Amino acid sequence: MTSSDFSPRTAIVTGSDSGIGRATAVALARAGLDVGVTWHSDEQGAQDTAGEVRRAGKNAVVAQLDTTDLTAAGDVIDGMIEALGGCDVFVNNSGTGDNKPLLELSLDEWRHTVAADLDGAFVCIQRAARQMVAAGNGGRIIAVTSVHEHQPRVGSSAYDAAKHGLGGLIKTAALELGRHGITCNAVAPGEIATPMTGQTDTDPTQEKRPGVPLGRPGNAWEIADVIAFLASPQSSYVTGSSWAVDGGMLQMGPQGGSHITSDEWRDG
Repeated sequence: MTSSDFSPRTAIVTGSDSGIGRATAVALARAGLDVGVTWHSDEQGAQDTAGEVRRAGKNAVVAQLDTTDLTAAGDVIDGMIEALGGCDVFVNNSGTGDNKPLLELSLDEWRHTVAADLDGAFVCIQRAARQMVAAGNGGRIIAVTSVHEHQPRVGSSAYDAAKHGLGGLIKTAALELGRHGITCNAVAPGEIATPMTGQTDTDPTQEKRPGVPLGRPGNAWEIADVIAFLASPQSSYVTGSSWAVDGGMLQMGPQGGSHITSDEWRDG
């Protein structure tokens, strides 16, 4: 089995009750895949996503997933795989953030973010990968990380550490799973207009971001389209990569550093 022989039928997208996860689930359904949808606290959001998947003519399976509950999280993934009849594409999108300076961050707060964003991702990715290897049909594993997989942000030490770690996990998985025809990649969004960034109903084309080369935030569909490509047969020679989908934000490091005119950035 090689990655170029890949012909996907089923996918699981964690955290697909809203935002990037919902857009990705719908994009994969439109590409012809049955989709597993997970939710943490917004069951109605997940049911709404499932409705969109079904309107695209594909089957949807819905389950609650708490990636901080490491034992249960793996069992949820196994159950969804059984209900779908397999898992050809696994998109690890679930996660949380934090916004507290390092010196004020408690160990419990650190552990919650790292558990949700990295430990839970490991468990879920491992369960999906084991099924892909056993099935022998190849596969696609895609992790939604962040631009902070590559560059840090003030007030996000646990989040930055977890996303750096998730990026490293994906690279190692690419090395180990390539022999099975499974590719592993990350997608690293910049600022995207979603509930996580407090922009649920925002039109990003109307928002100005002078420090971003494209001049605006992104929308969830712009991330989903990249994930859909990485999930497709057409991405057969792409593995171990991290795709920044950020409007050029990461390219502004030296430029931003030379043009910041006050110390306000130190407070986040």
